[in-house]
Amino acid sequence: FHDSAECERLIREYTTLVDIGKALTSTLGRKELIKLIMDKVAGLLSPKIWSLLLVDEKTRDLVFEIAVSPTPKKLAGKKVKRGEGIAGWVADNGLSVLIEDVSSDPRFSPKFDEALSFTTRSVICVPLRYGDKIIGVIEFINSLEDRKFCPRDLELLETVSDFVAIALENSKNFAKIQEISITDELTGLYNARHILRILDREVERARRSGTNLSFIFFDMDRFKTVNDSFGHLVGSRLIGEVGQLISATIRKTDIAARYGGDEFVIILPNTSKEGAVVFAEKLRKVLNAKKFLSEEGLEIKATASFGVATYPDDADSKLTLVSIADKLMYMVKETSRDGVRAA
Repeated sequence: FHDSAECERLIREYTTLVDIGKALTSTLGRKELIKLIMDKVAGLLSPKIWSLLLVDEKTRDLVFEIAVSPTPKKLAGKKVKRGEGIAGWVADNGLSVLIEDVSSDPRFSPKFDEALSFTTRSVICVPLRYGDKIIGVIEFINSLEDRKFCPRDLELLETVSDFVAIALENSKNFAKIQEISITDELTGLYNARHILRILDREVERARRSGTNLSFIFFDMDRFKTVNDSFGHLVGSRLIGEVGQLISATIRKTDIAARYGGDEFVIILPNTSKEGAVVFAEKLRKVLNAKKFLSEEGLEIKATASFGVATYPDDADSKLTLVSIADKLMYMVKETSRDGVRAA
């Protein structure tokens, strides 16, 4: 009978690990993937509560990423101070623990038991290790079958923790690559390729909803003079500060990008031409008032020329909208500079 039960457990463990391997090659989002992996393991070990906590890179505290408990909402986003409790100890020391009775363990903190009106008895907790870095912990508390966790349970959870750490780092790296592919490095704004994709979406949304969509195209005036006088490195820093200024000035619904060189564009959803002109004037004045690179003792003054076009009043497509705003911007540049012109 014992051999039969042992054989059955081995089969279940093997099947679980195969399922986890398949999940790692799926297209699930990070949270869904981790939840799927942990649910598979929880099906074997049957904890009453389990949680995955990640290390906050700034504070080094642990933050509940996923919590499965009778009251998971009470744990969501909560923090465990560095070194606090069993989870904090595991994260600090990078060692797994199996505790059959927490009442006799000085590392145990009753804080969350009190918050959840729960009694912790048995715990297994393992670090999430990626390379030489601890990125979090997995903690299982109390077995549903009212048995104590055993070394075999700990061994299985340690194996799974490797999968989870890989999945977390892969998703983090993928998110970084995605961000790099759509973001302009100097300004932190979107790049031209991505803003045109967004403009496609926003034009279609405006068409369906019957609302206005305005588009601002602007170019820094005499930017070549800055490069010639101070060098390209200073010019690049100035462009970076312009990006920060744009981010601080636009509304939450607006979308900005560096279009190339010293050119910038802003999409203003659900905004009339009049509203867009008012905003462009505001941004122009903010630019005028700014002394760029003042921290470096340069205090460079800069202006820009703005063109404004609105869908569907001036254009019936994305390309026409961009083209009209671009031409209007050049009209300002060829006459007065430091101004706004609308279609």
